[in-house]
Amino acid sequence: MAKSLNVTQLELPGLALVELALYGDERGFFVERFNSGLFAKLGLPSAFVQDNHSRSAPGVIRGLHYQTDPAQGKLVGVIRGRIWDVAVDIRPDSPTYGRHYGTELSDMNGRLLWLPAGFAHGFCVLGSEPADVLYKVDGAYNPKSEGGISWNDPELKIAWPVTTPTVSERDRKQPSFAEYRKSPVLWKE
Repeated sequence: MAKSLNVTQLELPGLALVELALYGDERGFFVERFNSGLFAKLGLPSAFVQDNHSRSAPGVIRGLHYQTDPAQGKLVGVIRGRIWDVAVDIRPDSPTYGRHYGTELSDMNGRLLWLPAGFAHGFCVLGSEPADVLYKVDGAYNPKSEGGISWNDPELKIAWPVTTPTVSERDRKQPSFAEYRKSPVLWKE
């Protein structure tokens, strides 16, 4: 089914946009969201240890989050609603350190975003409906190694497409990118 899977390597090294084939008619649609053999053949990660599912109300911003031990890569997609998904390169040795990439992911556009370890991740819910985000991770969750950067850091200049976001107390208290730069994580490839 997913023979028409398209993978685009993005301008931030390691970041990839995966476009799945949606097969639809008047009844709805079918999509193969993950196929380990096909992903491996195309150079994408295929060994995941955990699936996570979050539901967020309209206007919610979550992020910018990362995990260091174990470092965690994420394959992010949406199974209901729409989000603006953002990846920030926080690898100090990267030529794109401090740059970000954003794209819309939705239940209807067949897109997934692959973020390798070394990227902070966040998203906001678009439209007037909740969004269900499903993401696979290649490292087990470890709350002791969670980190974050302020979602509205002026240095990062992320143009979030919501005017009055709902943000958790935890995310409102995340340090700035300048604070992160004082003691950055040395990410391993």
